[in-house]
Amino acid sequence: MKQLILSVLMILGFCTPLSAQEEIKLYKNGPAESNGIKVAESHRDPEFIINTSEPRMYAYFAPKEKANGTAVIICPGGGYTGVSQIKEGSEIAKWFNDLGVTAFVLYYRMPNGHPTVPLKDAQMALEIVKKGAKKWNLDKQKIGIMGFSAGGHLASTVGTHFKNDMERPDFMILGYPVVTMDSSYTHMGSRINLLGKKPTEDLVKLYSNELQVTKNTPPTFIVQAIDDKTVPIANSEQLLKALQDHNVPAELHKFDVGGHGFGMRKRGIPVDNWPDLLKDWLKKNKLIK
Repeated sequence: MKQLILSVLMILGFCTPLSAQEEIKLYKNGPAESNGIKVAESHRDPEFIINTSEPRMYAYFAPKEKANGTAVIICPGGGYTGVSQIKEGSEIAKWFNDLGVTAFVLYYRMPNGHPTVPLKDAQMALEIVKKGAKKWNLDKQKIGIMGFSAGGHLASTVGTHFKNDMERPDFMILGYPVVTMDSSYTHMGSRINLLGKKPTEDLVKLYSNELQVTKNTPPTFIVQAIDDKTVPIANSEQLLKALQDHNVPAELHKFDVGGHGFGMRKRGIPVDNWPDLLKDWLKKNKLIK
């Protein structure tokens, strides 16, 4: 009996993000289009959900005594097969809460060769947060997007493909992001899952976000390790160059050692300190005090 109770508690813990204060479904009546995935959403392991099919986000509201009006939507990575909802989701959200920032962890649908699907979900999430700004005591001019790995591609797509103010984030934060779809230095798994095995050249260019930067792209913070064997650091470097060429305020922080997928977990190496650099950047951009 004791073992059964423990098992039930573990399952409940996997299904509901710890400390999330509210689940927000992106579409009241479900999404209008299908991503073509027929299998049910499931846990590959306790920290990774695959075949995400029900688009939603979990809100982590900053404590009232700390809240400063800034908010961020977090897109966990997962190679466009799923979401790393703990290491690149709830753990990051709690870090932001300590700074007075409200965070929303996005469980976006997997593209399965339909590239507009995750983008639509992220844009809808941004719209929901902006429309709910008054209710949640948020500053409409301080709502940003963040993403890791393939989630970094999604976040940088949001930051470069907007068509109006409602779709534009006010800042971008990217951790070891996939940026390009150029086969010479993309993450091929993410590219295939997003665009399919034989995308057109126009589609590759459209979702190579270093090519989509304009002067209106929001200020950007990027962090990556040089020894990243999964996503070449050229992704971050080429994005930085494009941002600089368009006079967009941007920082890229490179660490010699760190690999891929380090999140904010401490390992006793210099990359552990990147959250301090992000905190300084948030202060410099007047997003926190």
